[in-house]
Amino acid sequence: MPRFEEIFQAGKIPLYLAPMSGFTDIAFRELCKEHGADVLVSEFVQSEPLIRDRERTWRDVDFTPEQRPMGIQIFGANPDSMARAAALLETRLKPDFIDINFGCPARKVVEQNAGSGLLRDLPLMEKIARAVVDAVPATCVTAKMRLGWDSHSLVHIDAAKCLEDAGIRVLAVHGRTKSQGYSGEADWEKIGEVVRAVQIPVVGNGDIRDAETAVRRVRETGVAGLMVGRGALGKPWLFAQIKNALRGKDAEPGAGTPTTEAVFSTLLRYAETLAKTRGDTGTENIRWLLARLHPFTYGVPGGKRIRAELSSCTTLADLHALLYA
Repeated sequence: MPRFEEIFQAGKIPLYLAPMSGFTDIAFRELCKEHGADVLVSEFVQSEPLIRDRERTWRDVDFTPEQRPMGIQIFGANPDSMARAAALLETRLKPDFIDINFGCPARKVVEQNAGSGLLRDLPLMEKIARAVVDAVPATCVTAKMRLGWDSHSLVHIDAAKCLEDAGIRVLAVHGRTKSQGYSGEADWEKIGEVVRAVQIPVVGNGDIRDAETAVRRVRETGVAGLMVGRGALGKPWLFAQIKNALRGKDAEPGAGTPTTEAVFSTLLRYAETLAKTRGDTGTENIRWLLARLHPFTYGVPGGKRIRAELSSCTTLADLHALLYA
């Protein structure tokens, strides 16, 4: 298995699946990998539950060998706890990289002075990064961040430089501030400024919803990689479409565009795999996973009807009957 950083040295643009709480579970990562995602990252987990050996948290970061190169994303505000959690991950799971979350804007994370809350305290951010880097000398440490707390306190250049100095080897930048959340448009001009300010690979993130946009962002900014988040929900084939577009004149027309039958087949397989993660045999109530299926129904014939009737499904058999009614 090549070292993780080597994916940036092959003259290609690696495509990441962004970590998204409640969505980038082991089943969805599997789908995205099949459709061309080069790098996968776990849903983010807090450092303390890992240290306390909480079974559910360790289950959330589990992955299969086929999903490599695979990273595990952690968050927290205590350098010692973050370092201990990283060391445990390195020992038990041996991920290809450990990613530090400095970008999550969720209130429950920011109130702990974690995630994007650390954009208000760059010295502590750097201390956390150094602690994790020192704790896992055999593992690449990466980070994801935003541009700043709000439009009046942009710190993307200073934050990127301090993380590079702390030993972070790849940096993903979401082109929004904490205050923006997921509203407005991602500022790729600012992402380009980070690319030019540091020597480490920079991965751009924000509003990559189609292949044409992806190609344009690479050309405009010079990013070393692209991270696809919400644009891939219900569209794991977006990765194949982007790869096809990046090939330019050698691209295959229509590559990566699924038929309605392929969409339904993928949706069903995803639901079945999700059910298996809880040990379901197919007869158990599947209402808990239905919200994850909604994105697959957009843009397909009968999609509006399917969404309206999804809530009536209680088993996998019900779901199959709905799709093929």
